[in-house]
Amino acid sequence: MNDKILDGKSLAEKLNLALKVKIKEAVDRIGIKPKIVTILVGEDPASKVYLNMKKRTSAFVGIESEILELDEHISKEKITEKINKLNTNDNVHGILLQLPLPKSQASNTLKYIENISPKKDVDGLTPVNKGRLYDYNENLAPCTPTGIITLLEYYNIELKGKEVVIINRSNLVGKPLIFMMLKRNATVSVCHTSTINIENHMRRADILVVAVRHPNFVTKEKIKKGAIIIDVGINRVNGKLCGDVNFEDVFEKSGKIAPSPGGIGPLTVHFLLQNTFTAYKNQLGINF
Repeated sequence: MNDKILDGKSLAEKLNLALKVKIKEAVDRIGIKPKIVTILVGEDPASKVYLNMKKRTSAFVGIESEILELDEHISKEKITEKINKLNTNDNVHGILLQLPLPKSQASNTLKYIENISPKKDVDGLTPVNKGRLYDYNENLAPCTPTGIITLLEYYNIELKGKEVVIINRSNLVGKPLIFMMLKRNATVSVCHTSTINIENHMRRADILVVAVRHPNFVTKEKIKKGAIIIDVGINRVNGKLCGDVNFEDVFEKSGKIAPSPGGIGPLTVHFLLQNTFTAYKNQLGINF
């Protein structure tokens, strides 16, 4: 069974150990510790759980992590003011706006992101960093797509010429993953809520990436034999976390599978911290 599993958790642990060594070397040389500040608006329980995991991993690798908790009903001007202060604070190297925002703030999401300094944009969502990715520059690229690419390459899964189907068109997953796949010469299709006959696209995929927040959305009837399945979905059913793929149903028919939880999630956290370290090095002019 294990030879079919794309184990993102184990890979993330290896990468975190390597990152810890690099950060210690940098801090020992220059005496400044990398720091990330996450802006959390509202009281979303899932976001708090995720942020606590980020904070624990940050402490392990040697990055200072602060969570700036703001009331859901804070004004747009106050949030913008907080972001501007972080932009000009030389002791802060990474800024993360925790998404999704509460419904009362959701319409301002892009405005807040656009206000983050591209140099400190560890989520890779500012217009500058999205534009760089358009030219295949992955210096500060979104964390989940970077984790997907890294996991596939770690397991020596060839992307060149492969038919890749992505069921997601968000700024965090689907859109950036298009350019990363194209950079590696894959043929890419993107499906979404308006796609007609979506199952036909899914059955054509050599590599299927799904993030729709719909438990058991992917079943064996919807994939071709030997397909590589990347489950990015995260859902809570009867108190337990599960992905968008019916793991037991598709396992035998699939070639390899990255399950959820335990596949892409830990790599997303790793690359948030890797991006923080990259931003730190860029800002301090560190070349080693």
